[in-house]
Amino acid sequence: MNPPSDKLRSGGAASKPGRKLGPIADSVGSAHRAWLVPLRSGFLASGLTISELHQRTGWAKSKISELLRGTGLYPRWEITNDLLLELSIPTWPMRRLWVSAALEAQKKQEWIDRSVGEPMPVTTTPGLPPIEHQAFVELQFAAYRRYAGVFLKRREVADRAVAEAFDILWLRWEEALSSSDVVRFAWSVFRISVMVRTPHIDGCPTLGTSAFDTFALRQAQTAEERFAQVEESSAVFKTMSRLPEQQLDVMVLRHLLGMAPSAVADVLGVPIASVRSDERHAKHVLENVLGTDSDPEGNAL
Repeated sequence: MNPPSDKLRSGGAASKPGRKLGPIADSVGSAHRAWLVPLRSGFLASGLTISELHQRTGWAKSKISELLRGTGLYPRWEITNDLLLELSIPTWPMRRLWVSAALEAQKKQEWIDRSVGEPMPVTTTPGLPPIEHQAFVELQFAAYRRYAGVFLKRREVADRAVAEAFDILWLRWEEALSSSDVVRFAWSVFRISVMVRTPHIDGCPTLGTSAFDTFALRQAQTAEERFAQVEESSAVFKTMSRLPEQQLDVMVLRHLLGMAPSAVADVLGVPIASVRSDERHAKHVLENVLGTDSDPEGNAL
């Protein structure tokens, strides 16, 4: 395969390190950012410079810099893959994220297929995530999927948010293990994946229509009762959306998904006492704002 015109021959004298890596461009979309952030983290952790990456991969420094900042045209998989191999970052989860971001960037399927279909260097990077990561996914998948379904109306969008979160976690697994709490680290990654896809009003996330399925609406007998229940539920949802992040998460997991406090603690990576405290404060807000003694399930607070 002939190298692209912007891929340079390596072998010259070492270049002096250039300027520090600039920030990610504001125009970068959520799917693109999902794989760009871990790639930048891997680059910064490697201690390499853009000049050194240029010498090791043969790609022009300007192209490497554009890729790492998200400027210019959406990068082809070939250059992305070369950087991944040099930085020892798993390619399989990154490839799925790259494809998702390419679609977000309005790239046609033909362009994507042609890009990822090019011959690539053989890599020793395992095609499967670490055993610990696989076990974590099995443990948390159901709760993550149900939580995503509360905020995201379309099933395929919720599934994509969950899959993206676990792919990012695979890429950042070593970082997760070195954090103070793997479960809490994973939840923060997953929550971002859900929230970037969730419609917001005045900076607050809106709960999807699927959330109404968990309410007493299903038990309403007449059209009048159903209308009244929808109106009440909408008021509760609006108030809940304004709660602090962890209080909102606790209320969704506890009262919309019916999880026990211990299970909520296991999903969020926080003590049970913290779950009970957040629930208590959230209920207090609902009582004061709505002037009601009902929780989202219609039970006494």
